[in-house]
Amino acid sequence: MSFFEIIKKDKFTSARAGKITTSRGSIETPVFMPVGTKATVKAITQQQLKETGFNIILANLYHLYLQPGIGLLKKAGGLHNFMNWDRNILTDSGGFQVYSLDSIRKVTDEGVHFKSVIDGSAHFFTPENVIKMQSDMGSDIMMVLDECIPYTLDVSYTRKAAERTLNWAGLSLGERNRIRRETGNDIKVFGIIQGGFIKGIRKFCSEAVSGMDFDGIAIGGLSVGENREMTMDILGYSAEYVDRARPFYFMGLGDPLGIVDAIYYGVDMFDCVMPTRISRMGSAFTKKGKINIRNKKYSDDFGPLDENCKCSTCRDYSKAYIKHIYKSREILSAMLLTVHNLQFIFDLVAASREAILKGNYDSFRRGFIEEYNSKKEQK
Repeated sequence: MSFFEIIKKDKFTSARAGKITTSRGSIETPVFMPVGTKATVKAITQQQLKETGFNIILANLYHLYLQPGIGLLKKAGGLHNFMNWDRNILTDSGGFQVYSLDSIRKVTDEGVHFKSVIDGSAHFFTPENVIKMQSDMGSDIMMVLDECIPYTLDVSYTRKAAERTLNWAGLSLGERNRIRRETGNDIKVFGIIQGGFIKGIRKFCSEAVSGMDFDGIAIGGLSVGENREMTMDILGYSAEYVDRARPFYFMGLGDPLGIVDAIYYGVDMFDCVMPTRISRMGSAFTKKGKINIRNKKYSDDFGPLDENCKCSTCRDYSKAYIKHIYKSREILSAMLLTVHNLQFIFDLVAASREAILKGNYDSFRRGFIEEYNSKKEQK
């Protein structure tokens, strides 16, 4: 059984439709993975995620290690049993979380020393133990420990961080192979390309990770504060040097325009907190752009968030009602908006895949961008 199969390549772009197959079932690509950092996707149930159509979600080792702990997850029979999710889970190693907590961590060549955000206790992640812990949790796809850096750092440190990440990648593969030998469990591990915004280092990392025996390849350190033009420039450049026989994963990208552009460059997998985060802030994706439900004009708008959306929120509730419960600080507003925003992203990625299969992805992409930008919301 092949882990990744490319079904169709677009003739005029680098976009492709594929399929990832694990013991828990198949995943059509391109695919967006809702972020369930702490074993829950915020404001939506596992059953609702299945009803939307998701076959894979993301969870985070860093947070689950701190609470409830790897031991408890093993006692529960693994992360899937613990959270009642029988489909695929990709787990992040926590490299980005460590990066974002720079005041309470120290990176060395051996790993990362950090303090708990819960009780201040000291902890140490190594390339090997993060793979071991993800395996103990029962993850279907695991990410290596990497050093994610601010995009503003100089060439010297960017190169040092990239070389450290590559060294950790080799150690991670050694641990993956050990677990495979000793348990017979064919665990899947993805390497991560770093290199900041320095093209020579990105090329070096792309070729180095591609030369390693990873099951998939991810690009990290993008969409971390830079503008969209910079993001896509580095993505497109790096993709030229990536082994495209394996799934290609853009870590941390989830806005509609970014997704259709990244698919253009051949990205197969995405994750991001954006669709659920903006839901809690009163915003919704629509085919004509993002809207803010707090806008005065929605006070007596009894239509759905998006007339083209098939989600239960758009079927059963009006913008006026959602605005009312949002202003009333009712939890239901976040739930309804989350259901809609995740359905919107799921449908966008599914439509992108269909366009690839039909051979007209670039036309689809340009049409989507034009419509999405066609109506800038007025307050």
